[in-house]
Formats: sequence, C-alpha cells, structure tokens
Amino acid sequence: MEFNELTDEEEDVIIRKGTERPFSGEYDTFFKEGAYVCRRCGSHLYNSGDKFDARCGWPSFDQEVRGAVKRVPDKDGLRTEIQCARCGAHLGHVFLGEGMTAKNTRHCVNSVSLKFIPKGK
Repeated sequence: MEFNELTDEEEDVIIRKGTERPFSGEYDTFFKEGAYVCRRCGSHLYNSGDKFDARCGWPSFDQEVRGAVKRVPDKDGLRTEIQCARCGAHLGHVFLGEGMTAKNTRHCVNSVSLKFIPKGK
C-alpha cells in the first residue's frame, strides 16, 4: 500500500497517536460541503453532512462512512480509539451517549489526520 508523505506534525498524530492542540486544527470550525479522507492513504472516512460543531476543539462527526473507521480500545483503558480501517492511521477517539446529536455518537478527530475534498471533485 502506498502512503502520502506526511509532515512531522502529521506523523506525530497519525503514526505515534499524538493529539493536536484543541481549537488549532484547520477543520475545527470548517463546514463546507464535501468529503473527508485519510491524510495518510486517501480512504474516504466522513461526509460533511455528518459533521457538527461539538465545541470541543476538534472536528466532530456523528457517523463514519460504513466500514471506513475501526474502533479499538485505547491504551489508557478508558477511551475508544478510532483508526482508518484501510491503513491504521490514528484519527482520534469516539464517544457515545453524550446526547449531542440524534445519533448519540461523537467521532472526535484530529484535523491533521484528515484531508477535505470539496463536493464535485
């Protein structure tokens, strides 16, 4: 599998499972129509219609593209990590039962793990 070249910051989050600073990512308050793909492999992960403003400092989605995101227990034993199902890139964490949307799910994703593709491209 071929991967896109990553910056040091992107490698820190995507490979070493780091976290970008809250309210610093390019997609936190970004709400254009299109798709979000994995920055590492280009796999389609999320659609803009599933993005919402959780006011948590990171882009939030209440649904992933079917089969595109896998959930694994986080090493801290408390949270559930989300990864690109295709390449294993660290995306962030998923939280259930918060009541923020009707789907009751929040994928809290690092902007550096994503790349936005505008609708129609």
